[in-house]
Amino acid sequence: MSKTRTHTPTQPTRHWSSVFLLALLTAPLWVGCSQEARVPADANSCGTYTLVSVDGNKVPCTVRHEGAEVAVKSGSFVINADGTCVSTSVFAVASGRDVNRVMKASYTCQGSRLTMKWEGAGTMIGTIEGGAFTMNNEGMIFAYHK
Repeated sequence: MSKTRTHTPTQPTRHWSSVFLLALLTAPLWVGCSQEARVPADANSCGTYTLVSVDGNKVPCTVRHEGAEVAVKSGSFVINADGTCVSTSVFAVASGRDVNRVMKASYTCQGSRLTMKWEGAGTMIGTIEGGAFTMNNEGMIFAYHK
């Protein structure tokens, strides 16, 4: 006689949705775009930009995406003259601890458009205007200022 076992999750569904949201916020997603020659941004665009808002919410903030919440504590985006950039973000997760996420990319720049090809991930488009940098990550707008 065989017994059928059922599995009851030990983690609440909310925890897993928070993990999913954290991955969504920190992993650049595939966006269709053509391959371009490596052209670095001009010297005025290079430098460190500080994350000031996510979807119009001033950082630090809690954002909601697809039913899950995550606390965004801080972030920065560095554009280097050598055609590379680095995104650093700090999130608080359900367990109460902070998670630091660092993503690196190479980029091309055409006018105000910055096309980033993330290491181990996809391609994303951002815009540089004066001392502001913005990017759309799965429908969420991340705004940075120099």
